[in-house]
Amino acid sequence: MNQRTVVVVGPSPRFLSGISYYTLRLSNALADHRQVTSLLFRYMLPQRLFPGWKRVGTDLTSLKYSEKIRVRETLDWYNPLTWIQASHEFRDADVIILEWWTSSVAHMFLALLLMNIKKIPVIIEFHEVVDPLEFSFAPIRIYARLMGRLIRRMACRYIVHSEHDRHLISTHYRIPESRIGVIPHGLYDQYPIHDQKDSKRSLMVSDYFIFLFFGLIRPYKGVIHLIHAFEMLPEAIKNNSFLYIVGEVWEDHASIDAAQTSPVSDRIRLLNKYASDGEIPVYFSAADALVLPYTRASQSGVAHIGISYGLPIIASKVGGLAESLSGYGGTTFVQPEDERELAHAMEQVHSVGYQRYQVPSELNWDSIARKYEKEISFIQSKE
Repeated sequence: MNQRTVVVVGPSPRFLSGISYYTLRLSNALADHRQVTSLLFRYMLPQRLFPGWKRVGTDLTSLKYSEKIRVRETLDWYNPLTWIQASHEFRDADVIILEWWTSSVAHMFLALLLMNIKKIPVIIEFHEVVDPLEFSFAPIRIYARLMGRLIRRMACRYIVHSEHDRHLISTHYRIPESRIGVIPHGLYDQYPIHDQKDSKRSLMVSDYFIFLFFGLIRPYKGVIHLIHAFEMLPEAIKNNSFLYIVGEVWEDHASIDAAQTSPVSDRIRLLNKYASDGEIPVYFSAADALVLPYTRASQSGVAHIGISYGLPIIASKVGGLAESLSGYGGTTFVQPEDERELAHAMEQVHSVGYQRYQVPSELNWDSIARKYEKEISFIQSKE
């Protein structure tokens, strides 16, 4: 390695998630501007504690790190020797970027930062303040807040994806807003777009309108409200539509029960699985509308798949999600948990029929990388 090297620390594709994809896409984008080392978690936590533990290590993505990147998948949740080994990657770096989304890896982050003996500038990029599941348990919530404050004192700059999150992070962790930069979430545009008729035919739903919910099924995702809203649609629309719910169920079993016992269960296709990269294009190409009925959200990687397909998106007006989708012409906003308003929005989108919207150029990864370069230059100018 030489100067102008950035080390990006985040989860590997072994624990595939939106943050895994983000770490990979950001690393690849930055590699067009400077040397990059991607320092990845090989084992993030005791595997059985991860809700999707059965798929850990399964090859679900064809997306790869650029050959220009030095990839080190070495960090183990339970092995301090791997933390020491990983810290050696800091020696020739001029900036370190930590991807923060859960306190379950806080002790590893803290150890790495304590081993940053050369005091290389650190950026922490927030994808969540506190995970909703973690926040529901007082001991974990207290631990997350304490560890978060310790770690964040060691950073010189912070990145979020919206002004809403900037204010939220500043308030929650008492960080001056002047030290928090805002960079939009890049598009997940790595998936091919197939012919819609062919995709619907492969799902055996030709000639039907497809409302799609995609992603992890958790209580704050509002799936149960979507099911109830779908039930409220006029009979003519329900008879002409299917509601596809595609995603791995974590702690939201109420939504599963609601789908199975719904009076229109024959119009609901609930697929409890983590879809592979080969399956994702089929669902998004077949869809006529993407529905994100979240009750809270900082961002949504799923929204950025939907944007890349130009889909109409019905989304709750919550948190950073409202801000990030406000510039996309295909968005219809509804109030969270308002099932009647959601049903009305679904009816309106259905009445328009097939439509695709322009993809905002400012969300491409080259634009994201250039914004990051400005943040890094700002840090270096302060040294």
